[in-house]
Amino acid sequence: MKSMTGYGKGVAARDGRELTVELKGVNHRFLDIGMRVPRILSCTEDTIRRVIGERLSRGHIDVYLNYRNTRSDAKTVHIDTQLAEAYVRAARSLPTRLGLDDDLTIASVLRLPDVTEIVAADEDSDALISLAEEATGAAIDVLEVMRTAEGERLKTALLSGVDSMAAYRETILQRAPSVVEDYRRKLTERIEQALSDADIDRARLATEVALFADRACIDEELVRLESHIAQFRAYLEAAEPIGRKMDFLIQEMNRECNTIGSKANDAELTNTVLLCKAEIEKLREQIQNVE
Repeated sequence: MKSMTGYGKGVAARDGRELTVELKGVNHRFLDIGMRVPRILSCTEDTIRRVIGERLSRGHIDVYLNYRNTRSDAKTVHIDTQLAEAYVRAARSLPTRLGLDDDLTIASVLRLPDVTEIVAADEDSDALISLAEEATGAAIDVLEVMRTAEGERLKTALLSGVDSMAAYRETILQRAPSVVEDYRRKLTERIEQALSDADIDRARLATEVALFADRACIDEELVRLESHIAQFRAYLEAAEPIGRKMDFLIQEMNRECNTIGSKANDAELTNTVLLCKAEIEKLREQIQNVE
């Protein structure tokens, strides 16, 4: 079992190029990848998405990129010679007009606005894509370690919760037969008090109790709930992503508990059902972070 929460960082460096990929994962119903790629790295976006999609099945993944190019041909200097010449012509007309010394130098001209521009060289797309694939894979490796560790903690909590549910189901199972007997006894007492010395129609009483027993029967719901609990435990040992399956299963558990609660004409049963539903809500919150 894996959580959808985690962080991973991967670095790939080759031939003076270094690309760092950072991944931050949180829970999400589906696989949702959020990334803002600098223009210079736009060629890597499809590769990064593909690698993540091959390794992860659920979660919102934020992707952060950092790129360094230390190659000697990474940048070039462009000089606008026409603009420089215009600056020089204008400057050399000042000494005679203003009586100033001509102190122009190449360095001073190069410092003038817009004369010099540093231009990044065109990047090798194939090299960047190769680095992106390597760095993303490395980041996922680290992310998966964290997701797996968190998944083990989730598994422990979920197992404890489903064990509590199984205990509540057993309590309901043991109490259910007594509900019909209590109803028969209380109904008999009420009839006897109402009729005093009159004879009680035992057949009518038996029919009424039988109808109540049919309405209050929760055998099928308890059997299905037991099956759901067993399936939940099996999911906890599964190797593949099971978050969506568990989410569906917890809905089915809740449905069975609701039905049992609607049929329970007994305070003790109702209280146990409420405890069971509270445990289901805890499980529901926890499985939202299961991949």
